[in-house]
Amino acid sequence: MIKKQTVWLLTMLSLLIVLSVYYMTSPDNGEMAFIQDQDWAEVTKDEKGNENADGVVTTGDGTVISQISTDELFAAIRLDKRNERDQLQEQLSEIVASSNFTTEEKNEALNRIETLKQTQSKESILENTIRASAPYEDVLVRAEEDIVHVTVKSDELSKTETNQIIQMVSDEFGQKRVQVQFQPSK
Repeated sequence: MIKKQTVWLLTMLSLLIVLSVYYMTSPDNGEMAFIQDQDWAEVTKDEKGNENADGVVTTGDGTVISQISTDELFAAIRLDKRNERDQLQEQLSEIVASSNFTTEEKNEALNRIETLKQTQSKESILENTIRASAPYEDVLVRAEEDIVHVTVKSDELSKTETNQIIQMVSDEFGQKRVQVQFQPSK
């Protein structure tokens, strides 16, 4: 019988391969612009309010970015976060496997690996729960040490919906600061 870890690893590798193929075959030739959270609300057409012919957009501080769809942006952020966590998990696994570290350091590394897995699981559960609670096109949850960022793909978000999302995050993650945003569909 195949172990749970093996199934999980094969699932993650399959997902990585699918996303890599998608990224390589995307029509934008792999060129993506990442918009920071604070820039999402500040994106403007250009300084005169006009969209450039090539789809270039200027943020409030004058930074020029290329326009990409919300789906691509959410996928890119998810992939970036997953890659970052995979690298950290690999480093922690090397600590556990190495004989150069003390038992305490190895235990701490194992605890951090478990915390990473729990966080990923909670993010996924929360995304599915929020998506099922209302007709949102997509939901992106990113948990950090002291704050949980929730971005909902929706044209608007009422105070009631925001409060419901904050309650769901609190139920899943406990008492952490929650930042809820909405990202209009493009």
